[in-house]
Amino acid sequence: MVKAVMLDAGPLGRIAHPRPNARISSWLLHLLDSGRLVFVPEIADYEVRRNLLLEGLSESITRLGEIKSVLSYVPLNTEAILIAAKFWAQARRRGVPTADPKELDGDVILAAQALQTKSVVATENVGHLSLFVEAKDWKEIA
Repeated sequence: MVKAVMLDAGPLGRIAHPRPNARISSWLLHLLDSGRLVFVPEIADYEVRRNLLLEGLSESITRLGEIKSVLSYVPLNTEAILIAAKFWAQARRRGVPTADPKELDGDVILAAQALQTKSVVATENVGHLSLFVEAKDWKEIA
């Protein structure tokens, strides 16, 4: 059984919607009721928040703040950035980059934060993230 779950930007954005769909709400409540830790990584918060700000979605921004106060927030730290840089270089050397070379590549930063917290990543992008850490489609994490 998965003990800790780290939310990728896709699921986090769905949850941050002022009226999240019943399926993701039920999924999150099930995780919490079963005693699992659910983490909001700072990189996913950034990815979701920047888009909400761009679109002027103030209700979703407020909800995102509320989510961060209820779930376990994982701020970025130097160790995560060093791990992410290592992941990025390893992927490039293997010929499996996860983003354009000029992009920041949030996936490797998220993977580093998941490694630090020993979490499975709940995502809609299993392919890139599973190169570095355990990642599952959020719908498959019971």
